[in-house]
Amino acid sequence: MPHAAITAVGHFLPDERLTNADLEKMVDTNDEWIRTRTGIVERRILDEDKATSYMASRAAQEALDKRGVTADEVDLIIVATVTPDMLFPATACLVQDAIGASNAWGFDLSAACSGFLFALSTGASFITSGRYDKVLVIGADKMSAIIDYTDRNTCILFGDAAGAVLLEPDTDGYGLLDAHEHVDGSHDQLLCMPGGGSKMPASHESVEAHAHFLKQEGRAVFKYAVEGMAGVAEEVMEANDLTGDDVAYLVPHQANLRIIDATARRMGVGRDKVMINIDRYGNTTAATIPLCLHDWESELKRGDNLILAAFGGGFTWGASYVKWAYDGADVARTNLAEVSASLG
Repeated sequence: MPHAAITAVGHFLPDERLTNADLEKMVDTNDEWIRTRTGIVERRILDEDKATSYMASRAAQEALDKRGVTADEVDLIIVATVTPDMLFPATACLVQDAIGASNAWGFDLSAACSGFLFALSTGASFITSGRYDKVLVIGADKMSAIIDYTDRNTCILFGDAAGAVLLEPDTDGYGLLDAHEHVDGSHDQLLCMPGGGSKMPASHESVEAHAHFLKQEGRAVFKYAVEGMAGVAEEVMEANDLTGDDVAYLVPHQANLRIIDATARRMGVGRDKVMINIDRYGNTTAATIPLCLHDWESELKRGDNLILAAFGGGFTWGASYVKWAYDGADVARTNLAEVSASLG
């Protein structure tokens, strides 16, 4: 039975930056407070007239271009997001149309910050079953669309971005080797968006109550996130007889630097083996992990053991064991050569 290997990575980041200095002018906060408690310096914000599918399509296209795969070769598109363009049609349908994936079907998966890992596991199952050869898994969120920029406890945390990976079959032992996922719906009110669903449809009252913005009980969520993310990472390592020395990189969800550090300590992994870009992008929800893979792609080597871990609203949490399938430096050199050739 083949494994599902990541064979290409793509990303999209909006141009606009929202810095801590900008937020100081909007709410009662300051740069030092934000940095010390979260590790965030700035985040990216998508134009108001663009939506999640715009970012997701561009991340997907970059992944396909890197691999030299045309969109009509794609069998399935899974978009992990809590900020779909609209409740229906699915954002995956809009991505399918935008990139011209004429032979693909797709759907959205909603698991908050764990969304990409859940989608990765789901997409891999279509590969390992032998049903499909090429699956796009995309994590994309326009968090600025559901953030209350008068709430200093949440507006400092989130940014907009998209990341995508292409999954293909591998029979040499590379790819997604294990995945552990969990949910606990008993804490649904600690991190949620109350309005917009069938429980609280949009109304004058719901809008006035700011019910269509993300709500979070920060201290309680932090406690559960530390235990959940660190615990499930350790769980996957124990299940696969891995020590900290065996792990090339921890690829953590970028929610809070203190949560990331706690997870690394629990795994016995030094900071030099942890992918961290929260300072530049903030928490981009389903996009954080594929963004890390993109940013570190040139450093990754065939056979590297990666532990991917996340925790999000729901509560949802999970970790995956991935054996990297290609030398990222070769991709970087190839792309550089193509750019040079195009410039003459």
